[in-house]
Amino acid sequence: MQADTQQFNFWYAVRNTRIVRAPARALETFGETLVNYHLVAELEDDPGKVRIREGRLEAHKPAIITPEAYVQDQMEGFGEQARQYLDFLKQHEDSIRILQYGYRLRQEAFSEQVVTDSIDAVLDRVVECVKAADDPFATVIRGVDEPWDVCLVHFFWLHANASAPVNVRDFEKAHAQAAMEATAPALREDVERAFARAESNPSLVRELGAYLQKQGVFEHYQDRFFKLVRRR
Repeated sequence: MQADTQQFNFWYAVRNTRIVRAPARALETFGETLVNYHLVAELEDDPGKVRIREGRLEAHKPAIITPEAYVQDQMEGFGEQARQYLDFLKQHEDSIRILQYGYRLRQEAFSEQVVTDSIDAVLDRVVECVKAADDPFATVIRGVDEPWDVCLVHFFWLHANASAPVNVRDFEKAHAQAAMEATAPALREDVERAFARAESNPSLVRELGAYLQKQGVFEHYQDRFFKLVRRR
């Protein structure tokens, strides 16, 4: 019965989490990201009171790893229900990019205060303060007072999903650049000749694209290739 109650509590938190102001920037691809959060929640047993929690989430840089490589201490500073919610996400990891890319999440020390006002009025003030601070990694979240850390996990899952396309593009560009740097001069010369032929004969543009794909260097030359396509 206790397990059922805890599961109900984390789903209650998930369903009552709303991102009022999302970070303006995606999570960093090649470094750690520090997200400054402001979590606003009404006190369930004290109507008219609102708790504001402020703190920082540290997300380690993403890494493309296998699910078997996940470690048990993937979360630091979170409670049991937040861990249970993460366990649920791991069981459905095929559709959750945050886990596919192996983000490691740590919550640092936070501060909190309780004010007497409507939650909408408090949220308006907090959002204005965040706007004034001009922090691209700041977020404002409306959640529940308990278990509030589940709200943070859910926010991070949403933001990691939103960041994943940016991270993947960055990985692909870096991979293509590294591949080009390691490419033999002979291949670079062949590519230049292929471009020269396509520039003089537009019917060879499609063949050029296939050649670049086959050699694994399309990402490096794609801007140049698409300019040629547009000219065609």
